[in-house]
Amino acid sequence: MAWFKKTKEIKPEKKVKIPEGLWVKCDNCKEIIYKKEIEKNLQVCPKCNYHFRIAVAERINILADEGSFVELYADIATTNPLNFKDTIAYKDRLAENKKKSGINEAAVYGSAAINNRPVILAIMDFTFMGGSMGSVVGEKIARAAEKALEEKIPLITVSSSGGARMQEGMFSLMQMAKVSAAIAKLKEADVLYISIVADPTFGGVTASFAMLGDVIIAEPKSLIGFAGPRVIEQTIKQQLPENFQKAEFLLEHGMIDMVVERKDLKNTVYKLIEHFMPREEEKGM
Repeated sequence: MAWFKKTKEIKPEKKVKIPEGLWVKCDNCKEIIYKKEIEKNLQVCPKCNYHFRIAVAERINILADEGSFVELYADIATTNPLNFKDTIAYKDRLAENKKKSGINEAAVYGSAAINNRPVILAIMDFTFMGGSMGSVVGEKIARAAEKALEEKIPLITVSSSGGARMQEGMFSLMQMAKVSAAIAKLKEADVLYISIVADPTFGGVTASFAMLGDVIIAEPKSLIGFAGPRVIEQTIKQQLPENFQKAEFLLEHGMIDMVVERKDLKNTVYKLIEHFMPREEEKGM
């Protein structure tokens, strides 16, 4: 009888271990993609063209000629003027973010070259306290503008920020006026300023230097605005249009000038420099 037959022992299936860090889930299309494939594609999803957030070092490699970037005033340190403390002390939060991001502040600036054209390059990093603009970030952007003015070479900024840094209160808000005044001097002297806006750029950064460029370029699908969409909806009690605050929506409504893929950024910036600030020998032709 079948009741007394010896049944074959079912062994549990052997689980295949996938090493951590080999695969990445895209925030946009939710596809699981091989990490090396994304890295080869300049941190852009090959399935949906979503541009992942990238660190300062990666941004420099993409924009500047190899070995040309020289950082300036890397040692400017943030103080704690308000002795601010939320869940932890501000000084401890700064130390935590320095360790996590590998940089001293949310902005890095220096001299560089783009296809052999000298520029001043200032880049924000969202991994450092959400790219928030405190007094040191404002000082670096202002100094970058002053350096570009002094050398009469283009200023290129790359923004990625949640806005002003609440831990510095009014000292943070004052940076908006300071950097705007520094950039106004570039316009008076006909020195080109190109603002590249990456995902996300909000708050006081959008309300100051990010939107003051002679040319404003955004990466595809970047979120750009002042307040977040949820805050706006709750304030005006209306549903916002589809893709509201995305780069393509802003381009359509005249808020930015271009949407450029990461792989084309360097050449696009170079062409703009050649057009607006031609070399001396080209002027005489």
